[in-house]
Amino acid sequence: MEYTGSRYRGERREDRLEGKGEYTLPTETRYEGEMKDGMFHNRGTLYFPNGSKYEAQWDCGIALEGKYTFADGLQYEKEKWLYCDGYDRRFYTEICHGLKPAGRSQLTNLDPSRQIPEGCYDCGDGFYDPVSRVVNDYQHRFLRNADQNDDEHEWIIRTCRKGWDEITGYHLKHDPTTTSTSSQ
Repeated sequence: MEYTGSRYRGERREDRLEGKGEYTLPTETRYEGEMKDGMFHNRGTLYFPNGSKYEAQWDCGIALEGKYTFADGLQYEKEKWLYCDGYDRRFYTEICHGLKPAGRSQLTNLDPSRQIPEGCYDCGDGFYDPVSRVVNDYQHRFLRNADQNDDEHEWIIRTCRKGWDEITGYHLKHDPTTTSTSSQ
């Protein structure tokens, strides 16, 4: 584990991770539950750094069935998913706490929204810098390079929230046939 950056606290049998324990991955994702021969087994929960969790029944490292809960408490429903669908585009926090008054926008499910560093994008698991093509997590720790996958770079640029304001809409173009002169 010291080679992979993982940590384990818990029961062992014959020097194997076996019984109840807590296994932490290098990404700070943490598993709490039962282990068998070094794998997630029986009941256990994965806790993600963003505050979400996945509670599951495991069999030798494979999730047989489980329940994903987002950081804000919203539980994922595969069959009856009613959140942010084609008919209702409200954020979950707006469903729980109501809409903002007119003139006050809510840009993300977080309220207030995350402050994105100038020149960067919020890509959901961290901030993306299009110059270095690096994604850092929200604590500014390295997550991954996006330079090996132009598709990810293009998707982030096209889709994700920016850390700066841009004027949108109609722009009057300068007409070179009309010139103004100024007196000196």
